[in-house]
Amino acid sequence: MKGKILIVDDQFGIRILLNEVLQREGYETYQAANGIQALDIVTNHSPDLVLLDMKIPGMDGIEILKRMRKIDQEISVIIMTAYGELDMIQEAKDLGALTHFAKPFDIDDIRSAVKKYLPAPKV
Repeated sequence: MKGKILIVDDQFGIRILLNEVLQREGYETYQAANGIQALDIVTNHSPDLVLLDMKIPGMDGIEILKRMRKIDQEISVIIMTAYGELDMIQEAKDLGALTHFAKPFDIDDIRSAVKKYLPAPKV
């Protein structure tokens, strides 16, 4: 197994697409539709990398990222947003997000970023 990836997005189609592509690449994947599910997966499964949507009803990506950092300070995060909200993107990067993708994204760009930023699996 190449590593564990958590996909956090309230849009079912995006989660399914990313899940299928990343599983085909050999990654173990988890999906969360909201912040509560995401934090539960981070706590119980310690993913190596998180693909995090910024606009999620209930708990936005910034709040999810802040709470993930309390659980695992070293967790690697790539953010996704359909909005050109530069202040939110900057805040996420200040909280340690590695890079960001604007939706709609090119799946090959996501695949390349995952390979580039996925840390060595935790032992």
